[in-house]
Amino acid sequence: MRGQGRSVVRCGPRSLSRGRRTGVRVALPLVLLLALGACDRQQPGEPVSRSEIGGKALDTPSPAPSASEKPTPQRASACEAVEFEGVQLTHCVADPAKHRIRTALSPKDGAPYRSFAALAKALGSETSRVAFAMNGGMFDGEGKPIGYYVQNGERLHELNTAEGDGNFHMLPNGVFFGTGAKWRVMATPQFYATVGDRPKFGTQSGPMLVIDGKLHPEIQDDGPSIRIRNGVGVDAKGRAHFVISEMPLSFGKFARYFRDELKTPNALYLDGSVSALWDPAANRRDSGASIGPILLVEDKE
Repeated sequence: MRGQGRSVVRCGPRSLSRGRRTGVRVALPLVLLLALGACDRQQPGEPVSRSEIGGKALDTPSPAPSASEKPTPQRASACEAVEFEGVQLTHCVADPAKHRIRTALSPKDGAPYRSFAALAKALGSETSRVAFAMNGGMFDGEGKPIGYYVQNGERLHELNTAEGDGNFHMLPNGVFFGTGAKWRVMATPQFYATVGDRPKFGTQSGPMLVIDGKLHPEIQDDGPSIRIRNGVGVDAKGRAHFVISEMPLSFGKFARYFRDELKTPNALYLDGSVSALWDPAANRRDSGASIGPILLVEDKE
Protein backbone atom coordinates (compact mmCIF):
# COMPACT_ATOMS: atom_id res chain seq x y z
CA MET A 1 0.00 0.00 0.00
CA ARG A 2 1.41 3.37 -0.94
CA GLY A 3 1.94 5.90 1.81
CA GLN A 4 -0.13 9.03 2.21
CA GLY A 5 1.06 12.63 2.21
CA ARG A 6 3.98 12.09 -0.10
CA SER A 7 4.66 15.72 -0.95
CA VAL A 8 8.31 16.73 -0.95
CA VAL A 9 9.33 20.10 0.49
CA ARG A 10 12.52 21.65 1.69
CA CYS A 11 13.23 21.54 5.42
CA GLY A 12 14.71 25.02 5.80
CA PRO A 13 18.35 25.98 5.28
CA ARG A 14 20.38 22.78 5.21
CA SER A 15 23.34 24.29 7.04
CA LEU A 16 21.08 24.95 10.03
CA SER A 17 18.41 22.27 9.83
CA ARG A 18 20.60 19.58 11.32
CA GLY A 19 22.77 21.23 13.93
CA ARG A 20 24.04 18.01 15.41
CA ARG A 21 25.73 16.98 12.16
CA THR A 22 27.08 20.16 10.67
CA GLY A 23 30.60 21.30 11.32
CA VAL A 24 29.49 24.92 11.75
CA ARG A 25 28.61 26.33 15.16
CA VAL A 26 26.18 29.26 14.87
CA ALA A 27 24.65 31.34 17.66
CA LEU A 28 20.91 31.60 16.92
CA PRO A 29 18.07 33.50 18.59
CA LEU A 30 15.93 31.34 20.84
CA VAL A 31 12.89 31.54 18.59
CA LEU A 32 14.86 30.25 15.60
CA LEU A 33 16.33 27.43 17.66
CA LEU A 34 12.82 26.38 18.65
CA ALA A 35 11.71 26.49 15.03
CA LEU A 36 14.53 24.20 14.03
CA GLY A 37 13.99 21.76 16.85
CA ALA A 38 11.93 19.44 14.68
CA CYS A 39 14.96 18.79 12.46
CA ASP A 40 17.37 18.13 15.35
CA ARG A 41 17.26 14.63 16.75
CA GLN A 42 20.52 14.02 18.55
CA GLN A 43 20.43 10.72 20.37
CA PRO A 44 22.70 9.97 23.33
CA GLY A 45 25.11 7.07 23.64
CA GLU A 46 27.94 5.47 21.72
CA PRO A 47 27.36 3.15 18.73
CA VAL A 48 28.22 -0.47 19.47
CA SER A 49 26.83 -2.46 16.54
CA ARG A 50 25.19 -2.22 13.14
CA SER A 51 22.48 -4.87 13.12
CA GLU A 52 18.82 -5.20 13.87
CA ILE A 53 17.54 -8.67 14.68
CA GLY A 54 13.85 -9.43 14.86
CA GLY A 55 13.02 -5.73 14.74
CA LYS A 56 15.00 -5.02 17.93
CA ALA A 57 17.78 -2.54 17.47
CA LEU A 58 21.25 -3.45 18.64
CA ASP A 59 22.79 -0.21 17.46
CA THR A 60 22.87 3.26 18.90
CA PRO A 61 22.63 6.41 16.96
CA SER A 62 24.32 8.27 14.26
CA PRO A 63 27.45 10.36 14.16
CA ALA A 64 28.00 13.63 15.95
CA PRO A 65 29.16 16.71 14.02
CA SER A 66 32.74 17.54 13.19
CA ALA A 67 33.99 21.09 13.55
CA SER A 68 36.79 20.58 11.05
CA GLU A 69 34.88 21.26 7.85
CA LYS A 70 35.77 24.62 6.32
CA PRO A 71 33.17 26.68 4.43
CA THR A 72 33.16 26.32 0.66
CA PRO A 73 30.45 28.80 -0.36
CA GLN A 74 31.48 28.91 -4.03
CA ARG A 75 30.43 25.28 -4.54
CA ALA A 76 26.84 24.25 -5.29
CA SER A 77 25.72 21.27 -3.22
CA ALA A 78 24.50 18.08 -4.88
CA CYS A 79 22.25 17.51 -1.86
CA GLU A 80 18.97 19.02 -0.73
CA ALA A 81 16.77 18.81 2.35
CA VAL A 82 13.33 17.27 1.71
CA GLU A 83 10.38 16.00 3.70
CA PHE A 84 8.49 12.75 3.08
CA GLU A 85 5.52 11.54 5.11
CA GLY A 86 6.49 13.86 7.94
CA VAL A 87 10.16 12.82 8.06
CA GLN A 88 13.11 15.04 7.14
CA LEU A 89 15.60 13.52 4.70
CA THR A 90 18.67 14.66 2.79
CA HIS A 91 18.68 13.64 -0.87
CA CYS A 92 21.91 13.76 -2.90
CA VAL A 93 22.13 13.11 -6.64
CA ALA A 94 25.12 11.74 -8.53
CA ASP A 95 24.75 12.55 -12.23
CA PRO A 96 26.88 10.43 -14.61
CA ALA A 97 27.31 13.48 -16.83
CA LYS A 98 28.92 15.41 -13.97
CA HIS A 99 30.19 12.90 -11.44
CA ARG A 100 32.14 9.72 -10.99
CA ILE A 101 31.66 7.24 -8.15
CA ARG A 102 34.24 5.12 -6.42
CA THR A 103 34.51 3.11 -3.24
CA ALA A 104 37.01 3.97 -0.52
CA LEU A 105 37.91 1.67 2.34
CA SER A 106 41.56 2.23 3.24
CA PRO A 107 44.88 3.36 1.84
CA LYS A 108 46.69 0.58 0.01
CA ASP A 109 47.76 -2.13 2.48
CA GLY A 110 46.50 0.03 5.36
CA ALA A 111 43.76 -0.14 7.97
CA PRO A 112 40.25 1.12 7.07
CA TYR A 113 39.72 4.86 7.29
CA ARG A 114 36.69 4.47 9.62
CA SER A 115 35.81 8.18 9.21
CA PHE A 116 35.40 10.93 6.65
CA ALA A 117 38.09 12.94 8.45
CA ALA A 118 40.67 10.20 7.85
CA LEU A 119 39.60 9.91 4.22
CA ALA A 120 39.84 13.69 3.74
CA LYS A 121 43.35 13.64 5.17
CA ALA A 122 44.36 10.88 2.77
CA LEU A 123 42.84 12.71 -0.21
CA GLY A 124 44.73 15.91 0.52
CA SER A 125 44.25 18.44 -2.27
CA GLU A 126 41.90 16.03 -4.05
CA THR A 127 39.18 16.90 -1.53
CA SER A 128 38.34 19.80 -3.83
CA ARG A 129 36.76 17.26 -6.20
CA VAL A 130 34.48 15.71 -3.57
CA ALA A 131 30.81 16.36 -4.32
CA PHE A 132 29.65 14.22 -1.38
CA ALA A 133 30.21 10.86 0.27
CA MET A 134 28.22 8.36 2.33
CA ASN A 135 29.01 5.23 4.28
CA GLY A 136 28.57 2.46 1.75
CA GLY A 137 27.60 -0.90 3.18
CA MET A 138 27.82 -3.10 6.25
CA PHE A 139 31.06 -4.15 7.86
CA ASP A 140 32.71 -6.13 10.64
CA GLY A 141 34.31 -4.92 13.87
CA GLU A 142 37.46 -3.86 12.02
CA GLY A 143 35.53 -1.80 9.48
CA LYS A 144 36.00 -4.31 6.67
CA PRO A 145 33.08 -5.20 4.36
CA ILE A 146 31.13 -8.37 5.06
CA GLY A 147 29.91 -8.68 1.48
CA TYR A 148 31.04 -8.12 -2.10
CA TYR A 149 33.41 -5.20 -2.34
CA VAL A 150 35.39 -3.86 -5.29
CA GLN A 151 37.70 -0.85 -5.15
CA ASN A 152 39.43 0.50 -8.27
CA GLY A 153 38.64 -2.72 -10.11
CA GLU A 154 40.16 -4.92 -7.39
CA ARG A 155 37.86 -7.34 -5.58
CA LEU A 156 38.60 -7.24 -1.87
CA HIS A 157 35.68 -9.42 -0.74
CA GLU A 158 33.66 -12.04 -2.58
CA LEU A 159 29.89 -12.01 -2.99
CA ASN A 160 28.19 -13.13 0.22
CA THR A 161 25.22 -15.45 -0.39
CA ALA A 162 25.03 -16.91 3.12
CA GLU A 163 21.93 -16.89 5.30
CA GLY A 164 21.98 -15.36 8.76
CA ASP A 165 20.55 -12.76 11.11
CA GLY A 166 20.33 -9.01 10.81
CA ASN A 167 19.56 -6.59 8.02
CA PHE A 168 22.29 -7.80 5.67
CA HIS A 169 20.78 -11.30 5.64
CA MET A 170 17.21 -10.10 5.12
CA LEU A 171 17.23 -11.73 1.71
CA PRO A 172 17.44 -10.71 -0.97
CA ASN A 173 20.19 -8.26 -0.27
CA GLY A 174 21.90 -6.51 -3.15
CA VAL A 175 24.87 -4.83 -4.81
CA PHE A 176 25.45 -1.25 -5.90
CA PHE A 177 28.08 -1.27 -8.61
CA GLY A 178 29.31 0.44 -11.74
CA THR A 179 31.97 1.17 -14.28
CA GLY A 180 32.48 4.60 -15.76
CA ALA A 181 29.15 6.40 -16.14
CA LYS A 182 26.98 3.28 -15.83
CA TRP A 183 25.74 2.55 -12.30
CA ARG A 184 23.27 -0.09 -11.14
CA VAL A 185 21.55 -1.55 -8.09
CA MET A 186 20.79 -5.26 -8.39
CA ALA A 187 19.55 -8.00 -6.08
CA THR A 188 22.32 -10.44 -5.17
CA PRO A 189 20.82 -13.51 -6.92
CA GLN A 190 20.46 -11.56 -10.18
CA PHE A 191 23.94 -10.09 -9.82
CA TYR A 192 25.40 -13.56 -9.32
CA ALA A 193 23.56 -14.94 -12.34
CA THR A 194 24.10 -12.13 -14.82
CA VAL A 195 27.17 -10.01 -14.04
CA GLY A 196 30.29 -11.58 -15.49
CA ASP A 197 32.68 -8.67 -15.84
CA ARG A 198 34.07 -7.19 -12.67
CA PRO A 199 32.89 -3.59 -12.18
CA LYS A 200 35.17 -0.70 -11.33
CA PHE A 201 33.43 -0.30 -7.98
CA GLY A 202 30.94 -2.41 -6.04
CA THR A 203 29.55 -2.82 -2.56
CA GLN A 204 27.06 -5.34 -1.19
CA SER A 205 24.58 -4.47 1.53
CA GLY A 206 21.08 -5.35 2.54
CA PRO A 207 18.26 -5.64 2.44
CA MET A 208 17.10 -4.48 -0.95
CA LEU A 209 14.49 -1.76 -0.40
CA VAL A 210 12.89 -1.82 -3.85
CA ILE A 211 13.09 -4.70 -6.32
CA ASP A 212 11.79 -4.18 -9.86
CA GLY A 213 9.44 -1.44 -8.68
CA LYS A 214 8.08 -3.34 -5.67
CA LEU A 215 9.01 -3.15 -2.01
CA HIS A 216 11.10 -5.97 -0.56
CA PRO A 217 8.57 -8.72 0.32
CA GLU A 218 9.54 -8.73 4.01
CA ILE A 219 9.31 -4.96 4.50
CA GLN A 220 6.15 -3.83 6.26
CA ASP A 221 4.36 -0.62 5.30
CA ASP A 222 5.44 1.00 8.56
CA GLY A 223 7.11 -1.60 10.78
CA PRO A 224 8.33 -1.28 14.39
CA SER A 225 12.03 -0.86 13.55
CA ILE A 226 12.65 2.90 13.59
CA ARG A 227 16.18 4.10 12.86
CA ILE A 228 18.28 6.72 11.10
CA ARG A 229 18.94 5.10 7.70
CA ASN A 230 20.69 5.65 4.40
CA GLY A 231 20.39 4.00 1.01
CA VAL A 232 20.92 4.33 -2.72
CA GLY A 233 18.87 3.81 -5.88
CA VAL A 234 19.40 4.42 -9.59
CA ASP A 235 16.68 5.95 -11.77
CA ALA A 236 15.82 5.34 -15.43
CA LYS A 237 18.19 8.14 -16.50
CA GLY A 238 21.10 6.45 -14.78
CA ARG A 239 21.39 8.94 -11.92
CA ALA A 240 22.26 7.56 -8.50
CA HIS A 241 20.10 8.88 -5.66
CA PHE A 242 21.67 8.76 -2.20
CA VAL A 243 19.35 9.40 0.75
CA ILE A 244 20.00 9.74 4.46
CA SER A 245 17.24 10.32 6.99
CA GLU A 246 17.54 13.21 9.42
CA MET A 247 15.28 11.50 11.93
CA PRO A 248 14.39 7.85 12.63
CA LEU A 249 11.96 6.16 10.25
CA SER A 250 10.76 2.67 9.31
CA PHE A 251 12.04 0.50 6.48
CA GLY A 252 8.69 0.79 4.74
CA LYS A 253 8.61 4.58 4.74
CA PHE A 254 12.23 4.73 3.59
CA ALA A 255 11.59 2.25 0.77
CA ARG A 256 8.46 4.13 -0.37
CA TYR A 257 10.48 7.32 -0.79
CA PHE A 258 12.71 5.58 -3.33
CA ARG A 259 9.79 3.90 -5.09
CA ASP A 260 7.21 6.68 -5.08
CA GLU A 261 9.21 9.91 -5.15
CA LEU A 262 12.55 9.06 -6.72
CA LYS A 263 11.09 6.43 -9.09
CA THR A 264 14.09 4.13 -8.70
CA PRO A 265 13.07 0.62 -9.79
CA ASN A 266 15.75 -0.86 -7.53
CA ALA A 267 17.08 0.59 -4.29
CA LEU A 268 19.46 -0.73 -1.66
CA TYR A 269 19.69 -0.15 2.07
CA LEU A 270 23.23 0.88 3.02
CA ASP A 271 23.05 0.98 6.83
CA GLY A 272 21.29 2.41 9.85
CA SER A 273 22.19 4.48 12.92
CA VAL A 274 25.84 4.76 11.85
CA SER A 275 24.60 6.38 8.63
CA ALA A 276 26.72 9.41 7.76
CA LEU A 277 27.09 12.06 5.06
CA TRP A 278 29.97 14.27 3.97
CA ASP A 279 28.73 17.26 1.97
CA PRO A 280 31.54 19.82 1.65
CA ALA A 281 29.33 22.44 0.01
CA ALA A 282 27.01 22.41 3.03
CA ASN A 283 29.93 22.42 5.48
CA ARG A 284 28.75 19.07 6.78
CA ARG A 285 30.96 16.15 7.67
CA ASP A 286 29.29 13.68 10.03
CA SER A 287 31.52 12.07 12.62
CA GLY A 288 31.31 10.09 15.84
CA ALA A 289 30.39 6.57 14.82
CA SER A 290 33.08 4.50 13.11
CA ILE A 291 32.10 3.56 9.58
CA GLY A 292 33.36 1.01 7.06
CA PRO A 293 33.25 1.19 3.24
CA ILE A 294 32.65 4.65 1.82
CA LEU A 295 30.95 5.64 -1.43
CA LEU A 296 32.73 8.70 -2.77
CA VAL A 297 31.11 10.91 -5.41
CA GLU A 298 33.51 13.29 -7.15
CA ASP A 299 33.29 15.92 -9.84
CA LYS A 300 34.62 14.87 -13.21
CA GLU A 301 37.72 16.74 -14.29
